[in-house]
Amino acid sequence: MKFILGTKIGMTQMFKEDGSVVPITLVKIEPNVVVQVKTKEKDGYQAIQIGTGSKKKLNKPAKGHRKDLGNFSVLKEFKLAPANEAGSIEFKVGDTIDISTFAEGETVKVSGVSKGKGFQGVVKRHGFHGMPASHGAHSVLRHAGSIGQRFPQHTLKGMRMAGRMGGVNKSIRGLKIVKIDTVNGLLAIKGAVPGNNKSIVEIQSQ
Repeated sequence: MKFILGTKIGMTQMFKEDGSVVPITLVKIEPNVVVQVKTKEKDGYQAIQIGTGSKKKLNKPAKGHRKDLGNFSVLKEFKLAPANEAGSIEFKVGDTIDISTFAEGETVKVSGVSKGKGFQGVVKRHGFHGMPASHGAHSVLRHAGSIGQRFPQHTLKGMRMAGRMGGVNKSIRGLKIVKIDTVNGLLAIKGAVPGNNKSIVEIQSQ
């Protein structure tokens, strides 16, 4: 299993040789450094923690945890397959994971925190059609309508209502790497990926 952390730059497009247009998201990849290795004997499961980005100031516990490998602003953990299984990879503290890990045409899963949209109504949040816009129903056009029945006399759990939208962990599978620019450290992924521009995304092979 391959994985890496990157910074979402934004969306653009590429032209293929046949003239067709491909929408892509550019992700800036800086070297990821292994900060911690977790083992089944000590921690109960196998995983590695990798760091990327830079931060000006760190407190003493954060500096001690990073073991003078760098002032990483972001730390993320990825679970590993057991050592006896196929596809398992051995890592040690200080190892570097770079953009050359992936190849063009590879299918990946991209995870990140989706864009926060604040408090939204049911039409935008859940795709409700709204009330008819005729026969004097102008004041309830975007209302949710009935939220329950006489019994059990309370709103059922999971009822689709207005509320905070976005700002949650989101993963998109089946995205394809269109191009890799090793010189500038850029990864071009076909389609849209979660998150605002300049946000951290996780890229994993499928």
